[in-house]
Amino acid sequence: MQTPIKPQALKPSTIDPKVYEAVLDNGLKLIIKEDNRAPVMVSQVWYKVGSSYEHNGITGVSHVLEHMMFKGTKKHPPGEFSRIIAENGGRENAFTGKDYTAYFQQMENMRLPISFELEADRMRNVVLLDDEFQKEIKVVMEERRMRTEDDPQAMTYEQFNATAFVNSPYHAPIIGWMNDLENMTVDDLAEWYRIWYAPNNATLVVVGDIKADEVYTLAKKYFASVPASNNIPQVKPRQEVTQLGERRIIVKAPAQLPYLIMGYKAPSIVNTPEEWEPYAMDVLAYVLDGGNSARFSKNLVRGSQVAAGVSTSYDAFTPGQELMIFSGTPGQGHDVKALEKAIRAELEAVKSGTISARELDRIKAQVMAAKVYELDSVFYQAMSIGMLETTGIGWPTGEAYVDRIKQVTAAQVQQVAKKYLIDDYLTVAILDPQPIDSSQPRRAAGGRHGR
Repeated sequence: MQTPIKPQALKPSTIDPKVYEAVLDNGLKLIIKEDNRAPVMVSQVWYKVGSSYEHNGITGVSHVLEHMMFKGTKKHPPGEFSRIIAENGGRENAFTGKDYTAYFQQMENMRLPISFELEADRMRNVVLLDDEFQKEIKVVMEERRMRTEDDPQAMTYEQFNATAFVNSPYHAPIIGWMNDLENMTVDDLAEWYRIWYAPNNATLVVVGDIKADEVYTLAKKYFASVPASNNIPQVKPRQEVTQLGERRIIVKAPAQLPYLIMGYKAPSIVNTPEEWEPYAMDVLAYVLDGGNSARFSKNLVRGSQVAAGVSTSYDAFTPGQELMIFSGTPGQGHDVKALEKAIRAELEAVKSGTISARELDRIKAQVMAAKVYELDSVFYQAMSIGMLETTGIGWPTGEAYVDRIKQVTAAQVQQVAKKYLIDDYLTVAILDPQPIDSSQPRRAAGGRHGR
């Protein structure tokens, strides 16, 4: 079981004087950030559980439970939660990730007690009825059909991900495998809820035009009586096995165009041999795909036109094994083989060529601008804090991000490219388009709280 979290009185952070932290007696972690530019606030409850916590047979249970969390408690019957928030001019929803599940309300700042009362109630008191579950599981299965099975690129990515990760908990999709959804029961959800939904496995984040001491008092009023759990499991490391050579798959699905995904195993903030490597990988991603001036856009889309579109994906802030992914669609008159060759050529150019001071200056300016834009939104400020805290990385790491990016050198970017962008760490998935049956009607997904 997890180590108990020691209570901690409210105190300002030494990193940012606008941020305050506390831990209630029941283990609930509270992080408050004062931002007084507009009379609004966002309240988010983050649970340390997501799809990476699941095992074969119950994949998707975290996401299905997220849907069911809106189905009511003894105090608030189905539909009342959303009705109360709407009547108070707020918006609410939820999302499930690989390493967390989060619920939020964004409202006028004086209505924070409403948010707290509702979230504290459903933290341990949700009523999971089988008839409601039977309706909601059908919504989730239809969501999976529309967003994955009827989307050839999404289906290719799911197959790619399952090939790139063998024993990592990131192997399975967040929404779950269809067979597991078809065989899921309301008892599976009840057990998952009992194990993971407790104050000592949660972080409450509030950002906006609020006063920290008042929020702390309200948090104690509404959440302090919620009982802690003494049986939260200690999660095993579950590290991905070392990849020993290139992996390659072809996905045949009805589609109009081919699609290419190339992913290299890469370090994250948590599992890096050198602290600077993830930041250098981030800069590398910007060199290749950081807007119209970046190399992919300039050389592959507008230049040779070998790509109709090509993009890069990399997230340094993840607690598990990370991938640097390049994906795209060939341009007219070109095929996937030509696109892969062109991407590889750009990667080799980074390894063997030079990265100019102008490129680095552009990237660092982009990073700084993105951080400024993020601060304009109380929602995304709370998102950053909640995600980093729940995954164990810690929100101060996000505050240091811009400074760490500024310190990255061209030599470091080349060094990580040479070290990690190699065939032994590579997984390739190719979408091979099959004829589309135009007689089949397109489905529309139901439900409000899907990802």
